[in-house]
Amino acid sequence: MNKRILDDHDAWMRDDAAYRDAYEALGPEFAVAEALISARVAAGMTQADVAAALGVKQPAVARIESGGNVSLKTLEKYARVLKRRIKIDLVPA
Repeated sequence: MNKRILDDHDAWMRDDAAYRDAYEALGPEFAVAEALISARVAAGMTQADVAAALGVKQPAVARIESGGNVSLKTLEKYARVLKRRIKIDLVPA
């Protein structure tokens, strides 16, 4: 991400409560996205590789990796392709 975008984000997080609240509400989606992408990269696979293994097109993998509105069943299939397993942890709010 370029420096200007990061600077803008930092300023909005500091100065705009509505932006900060909306961003923080997306925290779980960001965490899922980060975990999926990190695991794929660690496995040495591209989105195209994962797509081929799942029998879908690359844009479907991009949607999965967005972290939003993805089913547990889909996450399990994605993990299996990477030779991983799903671990869910509920923590105090």
